[in-house]
Amino acid sequence: MRHTAMRSGNLLESVRPPTPHLGRPRDARIDSEVVSAVLQALKSGGYEAVTIAGIAQKIGRGRGSIYRRWPSKRHLVAYSVVSEMGATPAADTGALRGDLYAVVRTLLHAFAGPIRHALPGLVADMANDADLAESIRKEVLGIRRRSMREAFARAVARNEIRGNFDVELVLDMLTGPFYYRTLFGHARLSHRMAHEAVEYVLRIVNHA
Repeated sequence: MRHTAMRSGNLLESVRPPTPHLGRPRDARIDSEVVSAVLQALKSGGYEAVTIAGIAQKIGRGRGSIYRRWPSKRHLVAYSVVSEMGATPAADTGALRGDLYAVVRTLLHAFAGPIRHALPGLVADMANDADLAESIRKEVLGIRRRSMREAFARAVARNEIRGNFDVELVLDMLTGPFYYRTLFGHARLSHRMAHEAVEYVLRIVNHA
């Protein structure tokens, strides 16, 4: 693992609606309306239920107003999921424990809302749509995992934790219970579970 933090940046950039150079400024209310409509469509019918025409009709806007912001349905879905979950979950609190608690709080919040119902259908659709799967991996999971890697890199640079561990496996261990419990429903998500996930991970990276 690198002993210096990776350069941070605006991790929403790859899925952010483009800002027009001319004309009226983008209306943030449209973004909010679209995200809400997309998440509800995912919840009720999965990825196939999301269409540009259907979302435009739902929010009472023209399709052009959506296409000017998102070039495709995949971009629209990825942006909506990122908007709900957050692109930078690992806030720089100055200590790894604080950073990781910020991560699990974003997951608890996300899976308490529409994403909890939308996730099973979205995952099923990813299995049958390679472009959707790649978009979600790159534009949703990828940017969130980058934020978390940076948190561990900062901790290594501060000599807060050891550096010889598999960061990808640790990220899976930290976030996996949220996705697994949401998909299979065998156990509840809770603040206690989130707390224990953080503490287990901290024990792993603090010992040789």
